[in-house]
Amino acid sequence: MARAPLRPPARLVLDEFLPYRLSIASNLVSDRIARTYAALFGLTIPEWRIIAVIAEADGITQQAIGQRTRMDKVTVSRAAIALVGRGLLTRTANRDDRRSHLLRLSGAGDELYEAIAPKALDLEAQIVAHFEPREVAQFMAMLRRIEDIARPSTGREIA
Repeated sequence: MARAPLRPPARLVLDEFLPYRLSIASNLVSDRIARTYAALFGLTIPEWRIIAVIAEADGITQQAIGQRTRMDKVTVSRAAIALVGRGLLTRTANRDDRRSHLLRLSGAGDELYEAIAPKALDLEAQIVAHFEPREVAQFMAMLRRIEDIARPSTGREIA
């Protein structure tokens, strides 16, 4: 009995490849944010992310920031050093782990966050204004599911 011919492997079309599309969309939005934050506040994207995370979780380690933002430890360290140097963050000993420090917003850091947060929300509003509220909710739910599937700790294998 003759075997059925093997199907040729699926062809990768980069422009239709989900990870690529997510990366492009993310980079475009991040670039727009970066231009705004650099021009108005002299901040890089990693610096802004650190400020935003600390504003939500006062007294956090650099390692925890890296885990939460998915930024590598060198990027987090450089940004934190720059922010401490600018007087936007304070660094104190971590009583629970003497090898690390806790980062907090200084008074100037709090003021900067209060100035930036509304601009971040405005940018988000400009983007989502082009979609129905249910579409935005569905998209956010799908992104969270993609993150859960892709997260190494889920035990789900994606190859």
